[in-house]
Amino acid sequence: MANAKSQAELQKGLTSDDVKVTEELIPIFIMGKRYDVPKSLTIQKALEYAGYFLIRGCGCRAGICGACATVYRLPNNYKVEIGIACQTLVVPNMYIAQIPFFPAIKAKYNVEELKVGTYTLGEVYPELYKCMGCNTCTRSCPMDIQVMEYVAAAIRGDIKKCAELSFSCIMCGLCAARCPAEIVQYNAAMLSRRLAAKYLTPPAKHLEKTLELLQKKVFEKDLDEIQKLDEKELRKAYSEREIEPIETEEFWKPKDRKHLVPIEVVED
Repeated sequence: MANAKSQAELQKGLTSDDVKVTEELIPIFIMGKRYDVPKSLTIQKALEYAGYFLIRGCGCRAGICGACATVYRLPNNYKVEIGIACQTLVVPNMYIAQIPFFPAIKAKYNVEELKVGTYTLGEVYPELYKCMGCNTCTRSCPMDIQVMEYVAAAIRGDIKKCAELSFSCIMCGLCAARCPAEIVQYNAAMLSRRLAAKYLTPPAKHLEKTLELLQKKVFEKDLDEIQKLDEKELRKAYSEREIEPIETEEFWKPKDRKHLVPIEVVED
């Protein structure tokens, strides 16, 4: 959701030296009103440039949270396009509207009480069986997920496959918003991932060992040292920390290993 500030508020206290636009401006339409914005902006930044103060529908700004679901139409095109505002660039004369929240059905259940079976997903979300196989959901997904395929897996009772295919879902709701059968694909997929994590995925041994280390208070000394630092020292330590390179070998380790605890400690 966005609130537009008045032109007077935007210009108050500003001079021509404060705001300089050196880039070509293009027209876009937000909720039907025209604004001229720099052509290199994303839809989200264009909204802010136009004077909108984003209080909903902004989220992470990195294409991960799915809060900025957006629909738009391009000139001379009958098709309604979809995207996430923080990742989609503006196009001249595009008409834009955001869907920061879609009022979809969300079933209430207790994963602890559910039993994994062929009909588990269908019992919680019976609307899955209304799927017409039109593939509109897949075409609406900004993450290029094969939504119809994971819905088909859910209908077959293949919980693990449904969880795997839907793993990258950002819960934006665009699939449900466009679905003619009114299925809430992403909520059913969330249930499949919860069931798969609890009942079908082997326990992570390294996580169990790390939890044991925490219970043995192996990291207490390091944490105490950090807590004794003042703000200046903490900022310095943070800025000078060694960061794992983006492209590196699988078992990369930092040069300074004094804070690394051998996993064998758990077995002592």
